[in-house]
Amino acid sequence: MAEQQDMEKTIAEPTHDEDNRLNSDFVSAVVDAVADGDVEGARALVAPLHPADIADLFELAPGDRRKAIASALHGMIDGDVLAEMNDWVRDELMEALGPQEVADIATMLDTDDAVAIIEDMDAADQREVLRALAPDDRAAIEEALGYPEESAGRLMQRDLIAVPEHLSVGDVLDYLRRNEDLTTDFWEIYVVDPSHRPIGTCKLSWILRTPRSVAIADVMAREQTLIPVDMDQEEVALRFQKYALISAAVIDAAGRLVGMITVDDIVHIIQEEAGEDILRLSGAGEGDINEPIRYTVRTRLTWLLINLPTAMLAATVVGLFDERIAKYAVLAQLMGIVSGMGGNAGTQTLAVVVRALATNQLTSSNSVRMIMRELRIAAANGVALGLVVGAGCYLWSGVPGLAIVFALALFINNIVAGLAGVLVPITLDKMNVDPAVSSSVFVTTCTDSLGFLSFLGLAAMWGLGS
Repeated sequence: MAEQQDMEKTIAEPTHDEDNRLNSDFVSAVVDAVADGDVEGARALVAPLHPADIADLFELAPGDRRKAIASALHGMIDGDVLAEMNDWVRDELMEALGPQEVADIATMLDTDDAVAIIEDMDAADQREVLRALAPDDRAAIEEALGYPEESAGRLMQRDLIAVPEHLSVGDVLDYLRRNEDLTTDFWEIYVVDPSHRPIGTCKLSWILRTPRSVAIADVMAREQTLIPVDMDQEEVALRFQKYALISAAVIDAAGRLVGMITVDDIVHIIQEEAGEDILRLSGAGEGDINEPIRYTVRTRLTWLLINLPTAMLAATVVGLFDERIAKYAVLAQLMGIVSGMGGNAGTQTLAVVVRALATNQLTSSNSVRMIMRELRIAAANGVALGLVVGAGCYLWSGVPGLAIVFALALFINNIVAGLAGVLVPITLDKMNVDPAVSSSVFVTTCTDSLGFLSFLGLAAMWGLGS
């Protein structure tokens, strides 16, 4: 009786915190109910949740409890839940489900969501799941898997409404009402020619407000944005942003209509691509807290090893002036500031340029203007920092020469950081190398090596430590 009262109290309490995330008490209640074998209690707690919240529950629960929770919630984990779930957590749960269960879930999903679930499975598991699907569903998913990863073909939905141009508005309305098998989630109707090539689109609002006798060809908009089936998903997202699209037709190499992409899919793509670029700049891999530790270690260690030679190069530059540093130890205290400030400035510029490249704001037509803009910014920041640190160094050391050298070195390294931060990613992009992945190594090399060289070289020219 007491346990039942506790359960009723837990259900009555708020399940979300102020950020609209499941609160820790609720997650703990579900985990404890499953651990105690109270399956009905766990299911009662989870039953009122939205599919996105059920997905959050699995992500917030301890990793070693997820399979037990999945078993307790058997039948409640449907396609909508899996579509909202973190990729790593979803892959983990897929291992706990049989091929027929995965196939049943995939059948309830749009093709793009079904592909997202199946594409990361092992080849043997994929074959078993595909074998368990209905022929039509299997054919659609196999076709999607035949397109390159992160392409429009993987992203698109095949369930759409397409009508020939000779129909009237009344004919289209009758067609929509008579056919119960048509998709229910659509905003536009595509008008196609006899070869199934899209020639226009018609919003539902136009159809509902137009007399039945009017030809659909007279209502449709002939101007439309067509997405090639092999276009990269990042470019697709940019087109949606640029033209404020709700949906767009996807065409094959022959120009035939093969699917559509909707804005809800694009929101996820924008989030993924933005996160990927930020994490690639730091070499942190996918940066997912649900990613297995062995993958995270491998990714981060790879980039640390790549950065090792650049650190050795900077150390070699310092080694050229070891005698002077030994005689005038204050140089060792200040040279790290020069390289560190240059690195920060380079990272700022690099982040702006990589984003501009990713969003097509920076192209060959305005690259020179971008270079000059960042050079002016670097010069202005260099002058301001030079004056501040020069004055501070003089007050601290009382040596005018050291203050001047320190200020000049900071100015020079800011110019280096600005130029490297814009030229490196532009050059890599021209070479078809992802600037988000490789730029930081080269920019850091420039700011560290040239920062040490400018500071210690100027100190040697000024005769400091002689």
